[in-house]
Amino acid sequence: MELLDTIRTAVKAVNNVLWGPPMLVLLFGTHLFLTFRTGFIQRKTFRAIKLSVAKDPDSDGDISQFGALTTALASTIGTGNIIGVGTAVALGGPGAVLWCWLTGVFGIATKYAEALIAVKYRIKTKDGRMQGGAMYALERGLHMKWLAVLFALFALIASFGIGSMVQTNAIASVWKTNLNVSGWIVGIACGVLTMAVIFGGVKAISKVCEKLVPFMALFYVIGCITILCYNYDFIIPAVETIFMLAFQPGAAAGGLTGSGIMLAARYGIARGLFSNESGMGSAPIVAAAAKTRNPVRQALVSSTGTFWDTVVVCAITGLVLVSSIMKNPGIDVRNINDGGELTSLAFAQIPYIGKGILVVGIVSFAFSTILGWAYYGERCAEYLGGRKILIPYRIFYVASILAAPLITLDLVWNLADTFNALMAIPNLIALLLLSGVIVKETKTYINDIDRVDHTEIPSTDK
Repeated sequence: MELLDTIRTAVKAVNNVLWGPPMLVLLFGTHLFLTFRTGFIQRKTFRAIKLSVAKDPDSDGDISQFGALTTALASTIGTGNIIGVGTAVALGGPGAVLWCWLTGVFGIATKYAEALIAVKYRIKTKDGRMQGGAMYALERGLHMKWLAVLFALFALIASFGIGSMVQTNAIASVWKTNLNVSGWIVGIACGVLTMAVIFGGVKAISKVCEKLVPFMALFYVIGCITILCYNYDFIIPAVETIFMLAFQPGAAAGGLTGSGIMLAARYGIARGLFSNESGMGSAPIVAAAAKTRNPVRQALVSSTGTFWDTVVVCAITGLVLVSSIMKNPGIDVRNINDGGELTSLAFAQIPYIGKGILVVGIVSFAFSTILGWAYYGERCAEYLGGRKILIPYRIFYVASILAAPLITLDLVWNLADTFNALMAIPNLIALLLLSGVIVKETKTYINDIDRVDHTEIPSTDK
């Protein structure tokens, strides 16, 4: 127990450094920088949504653009949207919701940019598969092989944290709390189901995600809207409170007390990154496998992932939590450090089926994330050690799922934060140094709306 406490303390100390003001400035600053460099690419969001359900036939790639988007969404619409936002509110105060939302709004530009360079610098393997991501952009675009290796290594390790252990732990926690099911049973069930899918490769993973993601997102959003109907008198006060406590240190509003600007920003931005992964460089790994003829088209499709994930789902979750706290004075946020507990209390307002909605939501969100991150980890493992390492990686990935329910949730979340930051640093370097390439591609296609609609237009990449 003493060793575990020492590890927990050490990880928190590392996170205090990694997620200090420099990282917040680097991450949010990159979001702002790329927003302006791309001519506020967020204005093309609705066009991008239309493209996400269109096909680009006869193009190189392993899966459809929609399959790439839903696989990326599978890994991003996870416990970060439910437990993560709850943790941000519990530790950073209601103001953290606004910072989480702003991270999503400006993060659309970053998701667009990282998907663009992932497709532009992707490669075709000898057996005809498409592979790309920050590691290939760093190696082929910037000739920084050493940094590419570091990114792949950090992402590989992160896949066991944010991908398998956090998600399985969350599933085990909600089943234990609401249905009194033992953690080891949940671990075995998740491990068997994951193994059945990931051994089928990216096509099997994307096929499952195409079916699961739309259902789970709609199901969860309907549950949230139901709670907001219960809390309708507190919706406007909740919005006012969120805005006030995001910028006023030590302020109080609606019976709630703020945690200060830095804590609100720290937890809001960190959970926003965990939720939408804009800036981490994870989602572009699957974007590179999409059937598309030019980088901009897939980049637009990929950018919608951040819109759905944070701008919509996380915002609704945050509003549900803050309005529920204001409506129910008995919920003492000062004594709650577990985001799952806070979210459970909010959903308990729905008679009879509230807990069921939360259980189904967390299980489907978390399991889809396990599948998406399995693919990310595989691609990084293959980049580092070739195809021969894939089977060992899959075995270790499933083993981490089995072990996850036995590890304390706060340690798992903190480790996930650590490797999120370590992944983000080399990826953000690639985005900033390749911003000229991103602008060139964007001007070629986005500034001429008519040309964007023609899928036959090739990339400017020679």
